[in-house]
Amino acid sequence: MSDQRWLGVGKADGNTVDAAARAYDNAIAGEDPKLLVVFCSQSHDLQALVDTLDERSGGVPLIGCSTAGEYAGTGPGENGVVVTALGGPGFSVSTTAVRGASDRLRESGADAAASMANVDADLPHRILMLLTDGLAGDQQEIVRGAYSVLGASVPLVGGCAGDDLAMKQTQQFHGREVLTNSVVSAAIASDSPFGIGVRHGWRRVGEPMLVTESSNNRVYKLDERPALDVYLERLNAPAEARTDEAAFTRFALTHPLGMSRRSGEEQVRFIGGADFSDGSLSAIAEVPPGALVWSMEGDADSVLSATSSACDDAIAALDGRPPIGVLAFDCIARRGVLGDDGGIQSEVARIAEHAGGAPVSGFYTYGEIARTNGVSGFHNQTLVVLSVS
Repeated sequence: MSDQRWLGVGKADGNTVDAAARAYDNAIAGEDPKLLVVFCSQSHDLQALVDTLDERSGGVPLIGCSTAGEYAGTGPGENGVVVTALGGPGFSVSTTAVRGASDRLRESGADAAASMANVDADLPHRILMLLTDGLAGDQQEIVRGAYSVLGASVPLVGGCAGDDLAMKQTQQFHGREVLTNSVVSAAIASDSPFGIGVRHGWRRVGEPMLVTESSNNRVYKLDERPALDVYLERLNAPAEARTDEAAFTRFALTHPLGMSRRSGEEQVRFIGGADFSDGSLSAIAEVPPGALVWSMEGDADSVLSATSSACDDAIAALDGRPPIGVLAFDCIARRGVLGDDGGIQSEVARIAEHAGGAPVSGFYTYGEIARTNGVSGFHNQTLVVLSVS
């Protein structure tokens, strides 16, 4: 395959060093690897993981993150390692890591985007892949920072690292580094197109609510009342979700807020937590004062329909070329709707079917990044599909 561009995926579990080695070996589908993208469970020794991959690859550029679950075309898994590799002619890659993201969100996005200056300018197709700490603050600010450097000409794609819904700390990987509170990126230039599809599958329920007090990604009041009280009442939440933080997070996972923007675009906001002392809600991205929000709901049919539509859009953007691989950035809330007893297997099988036999990888995220037009590009409760030709 030395004269071909390629993308490969390896998935393994078990002992960290052994799983990393097997996943890497299965991902190498040709010569001249240019980039490794790693999704894995926090149950692994993460430093041993990246050390093993770096040694085995001979220093191939690597980015990655911890997850709330990961998958390959063969299906989803728990406590696993998924390695995606791409290489061959026609790719140029530059990676970077930006630390201390929570203190400078917009600047972190701009610094992560600066790596685009280091790829081959003669290659006509480019994307910036971002893997971020979704617990660091308003992720839309990171997207705005990247946009300020790249403008409308370079699509953004990626997702927020997970920690199996503990909502305490996530990790990002760059080379041999295991980081937190960071943004890692891969600027990728190619002589063949990329495609991006974005769909969520949620629908509005009930009457709108007005955000009457908020700051960044924390909502204090809805309709002039404590936001938590209004949210729980509207959704007739179970008793345990009203007093226990972990139970609230599990409930909120499948009960996002929809938000209407002045542009007319509707965005979904994942409610990641609540403060029972002041009655506020914590979202993964900004919910500005004056916004209209709705409770949202979905079911397996609507979520799987969105999966098919996102895949169709991503493949259609390749201008008739077949994909050599597909990466999916899949919100953990969608997994909550589909369920682990067959539902998530059905979703992965559907993505694999649309890929037409090309390798598939993905992970369950705390937020998704996809900007193909306009400055907005951060999503919640959504599936983002990247196709590579």
